[in-house]
Amino acid sequence: RVLSHIGSFANIRGGHIFPDLVRQSTPRNIRVCLQAGTNDLNTTWGNWYLGNKQMESSLCVQGYSLRFVEGKGCHQGKHGGADFPVAMRWLWKD
Repeated sequence: RVLSHIGSFANIRGGHIFPDLVRQSTPRNIRVCLQAGTNDLNTTWGNWYLGNKQMESSLCVQGYSLRFVEGKGCHQGKHGGADFPVAMRWLWKD
């Protein structure tokens, strides 16, 4: 089970390579919940929201059990915190 709030899949500390690694790796039996905000950081290192959309796409291509929660927030934890109880129930269902 994986929970990611405003994941850093931009070109900072190598985070930009993870969507491609997911596409190139054998899928694992895991459930993933991603949360991202459309107004997240957009810097010289990349766009955090678009990095999360790339990760969502990679996980979908590989057939992962995925929940992607999108909001209008920026790079802070309010949206992820508000969604946390729902995310935990989804991650631990079944």
